[in-house]
Amino acid sequence: MSDEKKPLKITKIVVDRDLCIGAASCVVIAPNTFQMDEENKAYLVDIEGHDAETIVMAAESCPTKAIFLYDEEGKQVYP
Repeated sequence: MSDEKKPLKITKIVVDRDLCIGAASCVVIAPNTFQMDEENKAYLVDIEGHDAETIVMAAESCPTKAIFLYDEEGKQVYP
């Protein structure tokens, strides 16, 4: 019997535009996943732009916790 955890798979990313203050730390860490729009708000470019570990790091870097991550079971994994 193995206690191996299966790797995290992010299947949904939500950027709360009301919480986003345009710090752009997510873009610095994961530029293939996040970009900034003309209002200086982050938005999702490609959910498969980076591996799950990098996407989690990008979400954790957000000072207002505006990035919500969900796994393949629909469970919120961050924040």
